[in-house]
Formats: sequence, C-alpha cells, structure tokens
Amino acid sequence: MAEFTLLKTQGRARRGRFTCAHGTVESPLFFNVGTQGAIKGGLSAEDLKNIGCQFELSNTYHLHLRPGDEVIRGLGGLHRFMAWDGPIITDSGGFQVFSLSELRGIKEEGVTFRSHIDGRKLFISPEKSIQIQSNLGSDIAMAFDECVANPSPREYVEESSARTTRWLERCVRELDRLKAAGGCINTGQVIFGINQGGTYGDIRVEHMKRIRELDLPGYAIGGLAVGEPVQVMYDIIDAVQEHMPSDRPRYLMGVGTPSNIIECVARGVDFFDCVMPSRNARHGKLFTWRGTLNIKNAGYIGDSSPIDPGCSCPVCSRYSRAYISHLIRAGEILGLRLCVMHNLFFYNELMAAIRAAIELDEFDRFRREYSQLLEQRI
Repeated sequence: MAEFTLLKTQGRARRGRFTCAHGTVESPLFFNVGTQGAIKGGLSAEDLKNIGCQFELSNTYHLHLRPGDEVIRGLGGLHRFMAWDGPIITDSGGFQVFSLSELRGIKEEGVTFRSHIDGRKLFISPEKSIQIQSNLGSDIAMAFDECVANPSPREYVEESSARTTRWLERCVRELDRLKAAGGCINTGQVIFGINQGGTYGDIRVEHMKRIRELDLPGYAIGGLAVGEPVQVMYDIIDAVQEHMPSDRPRYLMGVGTPSNIIECVARGVDFFDCVMPSRNARHGKLFTWRGTLNIKNAGYIGDSSPIDPGCSCPVCSRYSRAYISHLIRAGEILGLRLCVMHNLFFYNELMAAIRAAIELDEFDRFRREYSQLLEQRI
C-alpha cells in the first residue's frame, strides 16, 4: 500500500511525505530517470544514494524489450536486478505511444509497436503493461495511457481521453487480479492514474473529475512539455490541480527545467521527472545556482574553480572546471559520468531547498530569487 501525508502548505506549494513498499520519501521530489535500469552516464545505485536520490524511475517498454521483464522477475525483480533498495516508479510505456508514433498503431485493445531495436512486432495492452510492471516489481506502476501531440484536433483528443479512462479502469482491474492470484513480486505495488486532454483545459478538467472517482493512491498530469508553450503548460496545471485530490500526491510527468519545477511547485505539484539533467550533462551543459554553463566553452579550459562554488556534490568537492572540460573535449567516459553526477545532485538539492523553503514559509522568496536566475546562461 501507499500513503501520502500533507505536512505543510504555503499558498499552493505543498510539503509532503509519501510512504510505499520500499520506504518513505519527502516531497516535493524528483524521480531520477534510469530508463533501462541505469542512469545514462554510468551512475550506479550506490552513486544514486550518494547524490541524494530518493526515488528511481525506469521504463516498462524498454525493460520489456531487453533484457525482458520475465528475466528480471526471475532474478527477483528490478530492485534486486539493479541493486537499488529504495522506491522505484515505472512508466507504463504510454509515452512510447507518442514518441514512437511512426512505429505504432492504436486500437481500443491496446497498441501495436514495431521495436525500435530490431523492428519486430509487439503488442501492449493496459493488461500487458500492468503484467510487465508487476514482473518488474516497482512500487508505483503508471497506468497505460495515450499522450497526444500538442496541438491535436479536439475531436481526437476527446476520443483519446475517454479511451485513456477506459484503459485506466482495465489497469486497476488487472492489478487487482494479479494480487488476488498471488502473482505479484511487490504486493504493495500501487497504480497512479494519468490525466490527459492535450491543451484543452475543459477536456483536462472533465477527465480529472472522472479518474478521481477511482480513488487511486496518486494522480499524474501527463502529455505536457511536448511542444506547447510553457505558459500553456502552466495554465493547464492551474486548471487541473483544483480538481485533484488534496490528500494524494500530484505528479507532473516529464518536467522539466529548474525554473519549471519551481513554478509548478508553486502550482501544487509534488512529484517530477525529466531526462534533462542527465541528457544535458552528456552534452556538457551543467546546472548551477547562478544559471547554466556549457563546460565545452573555451573559457573553462584553464579554470581551476569547481563547476559551482556553492555546490557540495562529490564532483565539485574534488574536480575543477578545467579537468572536466578536458575530459569532455577528449571524449573520456569519466567526463560524462562526472557531469551527470553533478546535474542530478543539483536537481536533488533543488528539491531539498524547495522543501526547506516551504517549511520555513519562505517559498515565495525562494521563487522570486531563483525561478528566473536558474534560467540564465553563464
């Protein structure tokens, strides 16, 4: 089972605590994304502990393809497989309905894919998605949904949102069936529902009202940060959050920049995930408390200072900008590892700072000081 406790609010910003089968975490929090059971950039489960990760996210679709969810189940589940004893959330594979649009076909029964690896045909239904996530043994299984492109025709978005509701109901029934049959590695696994509706606020609100009736342990807002203007994203969150249960965690999927996170915490969001910190790091783009820097810039070749003088991560505590610049320019794998480690530490520290600000009734000041500052390039 899972339980969310709302500890404090400041405006719409929420300080909470979430307990699930593999531990208790503090929110607002950031899911560190390890799509295939690992953080791209060479970070291990031990590294994640050292950089303040509370919750890891892996992807159903990718792990189903390789090494196979049955293989992972046979090895005791994803926690044992990747040697991570903290909570894990698994994406349902629904985002691949969007991102692999040229390789799939959608029907009421589910989605037919062409594997991006070898082109073989496979089928994922809501039931199959939950079966895979059950084999993985995650703590939170995300419902199978369709993420539509923004913008999309209103008629199609209405049809898609209604189908996503029906798929959610099928996901819930399937997890109940698996638990009753004694077939779950993680008997405490729970499902979060996902709100969809494109950029149509009224469709979003009606969809949220409908899925709220299922009384799930948590709810996500999906299908944003996929091409729409950022203010449109904020407007959708403003509209939907009023209809989300106040005693359940609110998860904004796939977002975002440090400024996005601060602004969305101000709008009542509790959980976040994004590949940005690790992806940007692999290109030498690093986050600091004064903005972002590109370590590939020539100005850092002889710079003996750390990436961020105000950062206490294992990288900034030991290595210079000059050394990391050299590693990235030379194509050394260590350079990628150190950059990813720093960026994920920064994101986890950002969440800790947000939590502290809410506790001290200083979140409004924190927002004014950092929301725009962290968008700057230095």
